[in-house]
Amino acid sequence: MATFISVQSKKASEVDLAKPLCKFIQQTYPAGEAQNDHCRAAEELNKLRKSAVGRPLDKHESSLETLMRYYDQLCSIEPKFPFSENQICVTFTWKDAFDKGSLFGGSVKLALASLGYEKTCVLFNCGALASQIASEQNLDNDEGLKTAAKHYQFASGAFQHIKDTVLSALNREPTVDISPDTVGTLSLIMLAQAQEVFFLKATRDKMKDAIIAKLANQAADYYGDAFKQCQYKDTLPKYFYFQEVFPVLAAKHCIMQANAEYHQSILAKQQKKFGEEIGRLQHASDLVKTVASRYDEYVNVKDLSDKINRALTAAKKDNDFIYHDRVPDLKDLDPIGKASLVKSTSVVVPISQKFTDLFEKMVPLAVQQSLSLYNQRKADLVNRSIAQMREATNLANGVLASLNLPAAIEDVSGDSVPQSILQKSKSVIEQGGIQTIDQLIKDLPELLQRNREILDESLRLLSEEEATDNDLRAKFKERWQRTPSSELYKPLRAEGANVSNILDKAIQADGHVKERYQTHRDTISLLCKPEPELNAAIPSANPAKTIQGSEVVSVLRALLVSLDEVKKEREQLENDLKSVNFDMTSKFLTALAQDGAINEEAISVTELDRIYGSLTHKVQETLKKQDELLKNIQNAHQEFSKMKQSNNESNLREEVLKNLAVANDNFVELVANLKEGTKFYNELTEILLKFQNKCSDIVFARKTERDELLKDLQQSIAREPSAPSIPSQPAYQTAAAGGSKPAASTTPTPAPRTMVSSKPQPPARPPPPVISTASAPVSTATGATASPAPLPGSSAASTAPSQAQGPPYPTYPGYPGYCQMPMPMGYNPYTYGQYNLPYAPQMYQNPGQAPYPGPQQPGYPYPQQPYYPQQ
Repeated sequence: MATFISVQSKKASEVDLAKPLCKFIQQTYPAGEAQNDHCRAAEELNKLRKSAVGRPLDKHESSLETLMRYYDQLCSIEPKFPFSENQICVTFTWKDAFDKGSLFGGSVKLALASLGYEKTCVLFNCGALASQIASEQNLDNDEGLKTAAKHYQFASGAFQHIKDTVLSALNREPTVDISPDTVGTLSLIMLAQAQEVFFLKATRDKMKDAIIAKLANQAADYYGDAFKQCQYKDTLPKYFYFQEVFPVLAAKHCIMQANAEYHQSILAKQQKKFGEEIGRLQHASDLVKTVASRYDEYVNVKDLSDKINRALTAAKKDNDFIYHDRVPDLKDLDPIGKASLVKSTSVVVPISQKFTDLFEKMVPLAVQQSLSLYNQRKADLVNRSIAQMREATNLANGVLASLNLPAAIEDVSGDSVPQSILQKSKSVIEQGGIQTIDQLIKDLPELLQRNREILDESLRLLSEEEATDNDLRAKFKERWQRTPSSELYKPLRAEGANVSNILDKAIQADGHVKERYQTHRDTISLLCKPEPELNAAIPSANPAKTIQGSEVVSVLRALLVSLDEVKKEREQLENDLKSVNFDMTSKFLTALAQDGAINEEAISVTELDRIYGSLTHKVQETLKKQDELLKNIQNAHQEFSKMKQSNNESNLREEVLKNLAVANDNFVELVANLKEGTKFYNELTEILLKFQNKCSDIVFARKTERDELLKDLQQSIAREPSAPSIPSQPAYQTAAAGGSKPAASTTPTPAPRTMVSSKPQPPARPPPPVISTASAPVSTATGATASPAPLPGSSAASTAPSQAQGPPYPTYPGYPGYCQMPMPMGYNPYTYGQYNLPYAPQMYQNPGQAPYPGPQQPGYPYPQQPYYPQQ
């Protein structure tokens, strides 16, 4: 009687998880031991998947443990890896568990680049395997009953969890086996079977009949709910109706109700309610008879039926002779109570007791995103502070150059190169001079072109795949059920457009640098000359002897020294800003653990102010100090200018010295800008290479998904009927060659023979002549006949069948049934169709060779001439 339903597992296609995960790890985490550990964990995860879904699993606890560990690991990596169609694109393909396919194609399957889909299918297999393990238990001992009840409740909880989460996890219509209706029904079935196990346990322990009746009635109720789901849900798989699920549910509902009535009748007998006892036993007997008549091939109720009938016979006998109690109608009986001892086991991760997170040291994706935003805020703060200091330094250099300081207070002789100019010239020459700038400018177009080519190639890959997707979508229309490439590639195209804009701005900045270089090129070239040539290029003037030892000169020198100290302090501050490093991982992990979410902005702003607050304060102090120094320098220079003897020669010399000072500042700034530009292009190349890899990966994944979808569509189209039905053959096509309608045969047409012989067949024989009824000789009184009598069971007017008929007897020599000698014509099962001819052909065929007439041969006009026997 104990027939339990188990669920078939889904089958998965092979997927390489290690390669995409390692690529993401290498792109996200710096090289080192941590990166290597994460890559090794990715390899272990790939092995775990192969063990869990890459092979058929035994119906054993260890196999279920492997499946559950893989499910737990999927839940663990979900917040740590961005699985999506435009990031880590891994396509998971699973077949429908209940669809067996058809002659023209395989079973229905679905391929999605979704980790939620993989989790759903793995959890389905967990529930399916748990049901298989439970159905294999020995229910004759307590251990088997306990194990079966535990696994049925776990399977029920797994299917219920899928019902609640599948639509949100997939964001599209799932296959039938994991649809909410199907898994909801499976959950009810598993719960009913768990309740039945508890009923069996109570029966085995000989508990009170009142309790057993309630347990059985509750199990009947669960089976009834599951039966109604199958009866009224037209979205359930055909497997439920054409296999044993539907009839077993109906049978179990009746059987458990019969058990409830039987044990309730015992309770009624104990309460001396003999009429109620008979009524319940009669109802139980009717239920069992229904099961025996309708579902006997699925369940065996003989023992239960005998037990109920014996009790019913004894009850009727006692009541007829002793009690004479009235037997109430079925509708008048009190309803039996219900007692549920089962509950769907909630899916709470981890579901495996032996689970160990392979990526325990990897921070969740929310923390990674917060770290990325924090680093961006940090970079903005540092770059803003450095930009302020550099801008202030450039301003100070410009003011000094316009005042010809410090060259003006050093040029007291009027015919030698000031010491500050010599130092600037020496510095320019040590840095390579004008050749350095020329080489840097020459390299920029090559770097730019390289980046532009990488970007164009990446966008070309996206465009080609998108065009292919659009063509297939236009061809298959609503059958092409996958995310449009135009929508999927929006983030990538936005990223590409952003990079393109950056390149355009970089080109403009390069143009400004080149224009600036052309403006100051001659003066920078002058600074690169040796001291004699430089001295000869500077006009001479009369010495300003009146300012020797002047207090104004001393004040200017002191102010210039202070300004140089400010510049050096800025250089140190810039180094300090760049060197500060603080790991925010622990802060974000703590916030995530405490609040379940991360308020990145508040945490980042607070920490950045704590770390960089003192440095940014020093930056602002240097800016204020410089403003005061420049103001004092300008005032002191005005007094200095009044004391100098003004003439044309001195003014011309001062102008040249100013230009040389400005040229030095421009050289320093141009070299810095060009080096930063080269660094920018090189770093952008790395970013674009990652962008190109991302584009190529997603295009490859989409191509794989496209091929799978095309294959499925071709199979589904092949499975569709080409016409509603085959039209019936016209009557004239079935008429005999002589024009007479063949007599209908009363014997059934045997199955077509299977020709397994591979030896060459003889050529087709010409058809025999047709004998007309008018010219055929008739029987004589002496019994002579013009044609042999037909074989028993055949008609003289019958025609040969359209193909060789009969069971698939083998026809090759060596087979026990093979016979080369001709068989007697009285009975020869191998000469199919010969007895339907108007005469017996004088030839013998090998067993299995079709003896009926072949096609019309050339030389025999149609219709053929009547045959006249020779006299």
